[in-house]
Amino acid sequence: MRLKFLAVIVVAFAAGAALALVINPGLRDALFHHDAAPAGATRSTGEVQIGGAFSLTDHTGRRVTEKDFRGRYMLMFFGYTSCPDVCPTELQVMTAALEALGPAAERITPVFVTIDPARDTVERVASYVANFHPRMVGLTGTAEEIRAMAKTFRVYYAKAQGAAEGGGEGDDYLMDHSSIVYLMGPDGRFVAHFAYGTKPEAMAKRLRAILARAAS
Repeated sequence: MRLKFLAVIVVAFAAGAALALVINPGLRDALFHHDAAPAGATRSTGEVQIGGAFSLTDHTGRRVTEKDFRGRYMLMFFGYTSCPDVCPTELQVMTAALEALGPAAERITPVFVTIDPARDTVERVASYVANFHPRMVGLTGTAEEIRAMAKTFRVYYAKAQGAAEGGGEGDDYLMDHSSIVYLMGPDGRFVAHFAYGTKPEAMAKRLRAILARAAS
């Protein structure tokens, strides 16, 4: 009698579990997906979803898309020309890292994308990027074009609090924005990123290793 009672419980539990898996696919994936991670851990789903199609204007006034950069790595930073500290610092780091690479740097195009198209005209961007690496490409566009590109690259930006509340009217305001340097591959896919504060030597070392692996 006791064994029969236990058998009924086991059957009922199995049926309930099966129903739960049907109703909740997420639970099924968590239990059986080969990439399932322990509780509290972040589970990778594979390729990082950063980057994609874009259409902007470069600092020479030419319309360009992501296809114009195919076959070369892109070392990218999103910022704005009126930025007082973070942007020039990061662009200088990029410049120094590429200079440290020597001839190998020819495989990488440094790119600056403005997140302040209202002020950053083609002429202004051209004047700005001239202060950094000689091959640096500056990109600008309409507010909608910049917004679309920032979305595909998971870039945050907004007028600083004071400006948003009317404290920075006209041409005088600051921008809040993420400060990550992206490395995109010759196929346009995400390869690596560098956090704010990365030293030029560390960036150059990692870039050299990535280029070496790609060439092997």
